[in-house]
Amino acid sequence: MSPTRPSPLVALIAGEDSGDQLGADLIDAMRARYPDARFVGIGGPRMLARGFDSWHDIRELSVMGFAEVVKHLPRLLRLRTSLVQRLLAERPDIVVGIDAPDFNLGVEKRVKAAGLTTVHYVSPSVWAWREKRAEKIGQSAERVLCLFPMEPPIYAKHGIDARFVGHPLADRFPMVSDRAPARDALGLPQDAPVLAVLPGSRPSEIERVGAIFIQAARQIAEAMPSLRIVVPSANERVHARLKELLADFPGTPPLLTDGHSHEAMLAADAVLLASGTATLEAMLAKRPMVVGYRVSPTSYRIAKVLRMLKTDVYSLPNILARACGLGQQRLVPEFMQDDCTADNMARAMLELLGDSERRGTIVAAFEFLHQALRGGLEGHAADHAADAIASLLPSSRQA
Repeated sequence: MSPTRPSPLVALIAGEDSGDQLGADLIDAMRARYPDARFVGIGGPRMLARGFDSWHDIRELSVMGFAEVVKHLPRLLRLRTSLVQRLLAERPDIVVGIDAPDFNLGVEKRVKAAGLTTVHYVSPSVWAWREKRAEKIGQSAERVLCLFPMEPPIYAKHGIDARFVGHPLADRFPMVSDRAPARDALGLPQDAPVLAVLPGSRPSEIERVGAIFIQAARQIAEAMPSLRIVVPSANERVHARLKELLADFPGTPPLLTDGHSHEAMLAADAVLLASGTATLEAMLAKRPMVVGYRVSPTSYRIAKVLRMLKTDVYSLPNILARACGLGQQRLVPEFMQDDCTADNMARAMLELLGDSERRGTIVAAFEFLHQALRGGLEGHAADHAADAIASLLPSSRQA
């Protein structure tokens, strides 16, 4: 560290859109403590809007899955080498890797070995994939900031400093959400059943499962003629592909929106969606759901052969329900890989829409899990993250 620097230089390395949002919120919270702090590294448009100096485009890190990473590996290795060299030249007071563990943990390990202070924000899924990774993560990060309450105890078993800071999404959803304003905003009728369909946010996801989700929606609509369907799209490429898949949809055409995924969930009676962060959002919106997903066949075979998966549930609501003591039964129907078929998902959704008592039980469980993600902490997740980071900086620099 540079003891003469008047205000901290903070390096943030964010991957994908979710990391950009976390980084932007973190910058706001850190600036409240260090008004003159400078922020550099890799970030997206939200971070840039806050004066962040991004050395590379965040889209260079938007790669997921074994097969996809292998395809882009030479480029990612060159990027990592360049980034490490820049960090060692600039010598920031702290380096914070935000998610993107396959990339960030390698960067953190190298700069930590060179004497820089490192933090990893968003724990990898050690509760689902290879718990022994927790020990190796300690070689990269001096402190891990966790979004889920079941994560710090896992790190504690390996002597790693991990702090539960709360989940930022839990701050963005009210405990009780109202359908009416969301339906008005989207132009949906108040008195009709509404289904939100979210097959994924990446073009690769839409190519893999989009047709399956739309066919499931067709089957549900044929069984429920009064049903209205809303399909939010994450970007222009996803919108164009979904528009093709929705052509000649029977009955009332689904509403295809640009963005507005939160509004779509809040407007819906239930949600049909791909596994991922969106399942957490649907849970926080208190909307019953059916989940499906497929990864590339290569990625799936590698995970199976190496026995990397520790759990037999995949969606975050089911994982959280078990971790928070709600039992082993699946709270959310989920269909992965070969089980992810239109028939399976349509059948499960029709059963869910036809059982109001079951939906009520699910909503009550989701409220309990929402409270667990707040963890009884006062304030917002970004503030707790900023406190955990600030405590690793020299106290004389605090505003």
